[in-house]
Amino acid sequence: MSNIADLQPIAADKGKPLVVGRKIELQLPVSSAVWTSDRSTFYQLNTKCQDFVTRYFGRSLLTPDDPNMKHVNRKLLRLAFAYPFLMHASLAVALTYDRHLNNSLGCRRSLEECFHWSQSTALLNKRLGETIAEKDKDPIWGTAAALAILSFSSPDACNPEEAWPLKSSDHSDLDWIRMSKAKMSLWHIINPLRPASLFCVMADTFAEMDSPLPERGIDGMPSALASVCLLEDSSTAKDNPYFHAAHAVSQILHLPDSKVSTGQTQVFMRSIHGPFEDLLRKKDPVALLLLYLWYRKTSRSIWWIELRARVECPSICLYLRLYHKENLAVHALLRRCSFDMWD
Repeated sequence: MSNIADLQPIAADKGKPLVVGRKIELQLPVSSAVWTSDRSTFYQLNTKCQDFVTRYFGRSLLTPDDPNMKHVNRKLLRLAFAYPFLMHASLAVALTYDRHLNNSLGCRRSLEECFHWSQSTALLNKRLGETIAEKDKDPIWGTAAALAILSFSSPDACNPEEAWPLKSSDHSDLDWIRMSKAKMSLWHIINPLRPASLFCVMADTFAEMDSPLPERGIDGMPSALASVCLLEDSSTAKDNPYFHAAHAVSQILHLPDSKVSTGQTQVFMRSIHGPFEDLLRKKDPVALLLLYLWYRKTSRSIWWIELRARVECPSICLYLRLYHKENLAVHALLRRCSFDMWD
């Protein structure tokens, strides 16, 4: 918006555009400024942006206690000044985290969040349409991961009545699933585990994300959960659509909140596909229960999950009470979950 001075591009002459056209040369900012720049665009960071990007990289917002992530962030910080799409994504995540900490700012995305998110998305999409050099792979993966976090942590609702699944269905439902899949579609192109990648130190986290689930049975699953999912000792993913999701949730239910890692949360997210995803989109009561249990456990230790869970958890409960009040087994588990009583 033209009335927000801090969000306007900086140019030597106000009458000259900053955006590079076919016959317009890139105008570099003044030498005393701090900016991110590549061969086609640049963005000058004001004092607030400099503080927020330091928060994102310096404090490792996504996984604060992971020393490997802190190592990754130090290297990403250097890259952000040469890749505007990474810088914009980082600023958007830092602003989202600030909103998480300060509820007085309101629950909807701020104008600044929207600006940096939009800029990052547009610039990354443009970059993905070009040849990807080896040096571009790490900043692309870092940006894709940040955009997936932004998509998940920013429900377009301020109260349960406006949130999914209680709101009317539309094309934007469960957009975070599509964004997560879009990020993973880059895996074979980027290969974050290649020896030269700065993300290779996170091999254990990636292995945790991809850890195999049981092929048969209900070992390790609370009996009440197995019952409501109609799972038995002979059950497999082929004959029961809840199989993988129920096992993924069961793996974290007994863990102390502080021990729930980002890698472990991804096991459930990656189970959302095929028949189970179809059931979730149709607002099936058992599928909603599994999502609710996952929200309840992971949101206590992972802030970007908590931002969505704070509106979708009560929305799921209200939806089940309104439209599936006859499903006594589901409601019994919801009540049990509120007291954290698992056998």
